[in-house]
Amino acid sequence: MRSALNSTVVLLIALIAAACSSGGGASPSASTAATAPAAATASESTAPSVAPSATPNACAKDTLTTVTSGKFTIGTDNPAYPPYFQIPASGSATKPWELGDPTNGEGFESAFAYAVADKLGFAKADVTWIVVPFDNSFAPGAKKFDIDVNQVSYKPERYPRHQSIVALKANALASAKTIADLKAYKFGAQAGTTSLDTINNVIAPTAAAKVYSSNDDAIAGLKAKQIDGLVVDLPTAFYVTAAQVDNSVIVGQFAPPTGADAEHFSVVLAKGSALTDCVNAAIAALKSDGTLDSITKEWLADKASAPVIQP
Repeated sequence: MRSALNSTVVLLIALIAAACSSGGGASPSASTAATAPAAATASESTAPSVAPSATPNACAKDTLTTVTSGKFTIGTDNPAYPPYFQIPASGSATKPWELGDPTNGEGFESAFAYAVADKLGFAKADVTWIVVPFDNSFAPGAKKFDIDVNQVSYKPERYPRHQSIVALKANALASAKTIADLKAYKFGAQAGTTSLDTINNVIAPTAAAKVYSSNDDAIAGLKAKQIDGLVVDLPTAFYVTAAQVDNSVIVGQFAPPTGADAEHFSVVLAKGSALTDCVNAAIAALKSDGTLDSITKEWLADKASAPVIQP
């Protein structure tokens, strides 16, 4: 996951279930990611921290001020990584998109963004996607998007707690379903991380954890078969399996924390955007009617092949 800086408003969208990977080209690491505070906020899977104040009439499509009149412009980075943006069955994304295709409504962030647009009254044909490098999304200055979705973290100190296991497909660990199934395998993680804590305190394997000085070293250790399983936050696991380690899989994810410790993602808007209250209200509606839960389960658990590891 990424962290937004306070040069823009970040609409808080707290995610109730699984988290995500880093979009764009940079490899995320929950253990080492930047800890700059996010700006303002609203929520992607738990209820917003501040109740939306917008009224339905104030959020009617014809009253909304968007970058392009009558259109809803959404930014994200490129390449667009799964499971946030789905790779088309044909293998060819709509230009200029690489890997995943934001325009097809498939993948967690694509489906979520279209659902927000729909709540605001915009049909799919009225949605425009543009490439916005991650750093540009929160850089000072005018914005070319109405919202930006790019696995932005709401509270950076929270997201490292959602952990998962990556293994090579050929390793027997790949078929593990429960914590009891994990005990006999050797795991590795970066020193000083919640991933290492998860090995020691949640998995509690018979073999001592192998500790690495960096996440890159831990990934190299997995490739070299020094360990059976690499424990990382789920966003990093998505990136590792999609772009860094061939023939690897997410064995599973540990049940996410709830309440004050819930995983949070954010929508980014220009500071002072007139859309903030209405986007907040749209997200709250998606949570209340079950749409957000459904999207999260479909794209971050079922189709992402990241089942929850059972006790």
